[in-house]
Amino acid sequence: MTDTGNRLVDGYALVVFDLDGVIYLIDRPIPGAVEAVARLHGEGRAVAYATNNASRRAGDVADLLTGMGVQARPDEVLTAAAAAAQLLGERLPAGAPVLVVGAEALRSEIRAAGLTPVSSADESPAAVIQGYGPQVGWADLAEAAVAVRGGATWVATNTDRTLPSGRGPLPGNGALVAALATALGRDPDEVVGKPAPELFATAARRAGEGRTLVVGDRLDTDIEGANRAGLDSLLVLTGVSDVPELLAAPSQQRPTYVSWNLTGLFDPAEVVRVPAAGADNGGWHMVAGADGWELSGSGRPLDALAALCAVAWWRGLGGRPRSASPEAAKALESLGLAS
Repeated sequence: MTDTGNRLVDGYALVVFDLDGVIYLIDRPIPGAVEAVARLHGEGRAVAYATNNASRRAGDVADLLTGMGVQARPDEVLTAAAAAAQLLGERLPAGAPVLVVGAEALRSEIRAAGLTPVSSADESPAAVIQGYGPQVGWADLAEAAVAVRGGATWVATNTDRTLPSGRGPLPGNGALVAALATALGRDPDEVVGKPAPELFATAARRAGEGRTLVVGDRLDTDIEGANRAGLDSLLVLTGVSDVPELLAAPSQQRPTYVSWNLTGLFDPAEVVRVPAAGADNGGWHMVAGADGWELSGSGRPLDALAALCAVAWWRGLGGRPRSASPEAAKALESLGLAS
């Protein structure tokens, strides 16, 4: 539950959503997402979308969402591709050649920034911009390696290790960036997308003096990015990060709230603040010793999660907790922590 028992969304002027794993999975909306966004719009609440996906422009993303039944305008969409292209547009002379490693949408963003997209290191690019594209291959990485070794600035739209799919996590742009980094023996000069704070900070400025809530499914991008931007965050368990990952999260990747899905925005019974504060564990009891940790009592599984986070984060305990009651066993199973 929230601190006051009121709806979580009532405390914020703007809600910023990640897309993959929060609003949709590949080409299908996640159950409840369409209704949640429609409810926010119906209440006159400000909404924005922030994505590291560099394979679509803002208008394309808005069209994709609209086609799924999710209300979205191009001006509500913030992409790492556009932000990276804008950064280069501000730093390079007009018309400067930029080697693009990624999808056609990334090339379009480079053109929109007043620069010239190229495909070969022989065209003397001033910079290399690298974003996800399903057709990116060895030849693209080879050209980028030659260009960077020749002095080109190397900018990555993001370093997401994976991207979600109906078949489980698949290699993301971060995996391709890592391949190039291995060949070059160094990291990119700049990474623009999450967890860098720029996308969220840009969105938050639209809220004026109101508070902003970031909703994401990944601890290493969405939640860390929100923390770096100084914003509250809600982790939804509909995408990449799961409860075991949450319990092991370093301090910079810990969310403010956790919910099963987007219903937590509106229903106080479907969201919890983490970690549990003091002795208020919602009916659960944690015992930690030299041989591990144990959960007993009864209550909401989300309250059990908040109690588990408190012990895992404050005492640095690893491994999976044991159950000391049938109710605890059921809670741990629902959280994906069954032994």
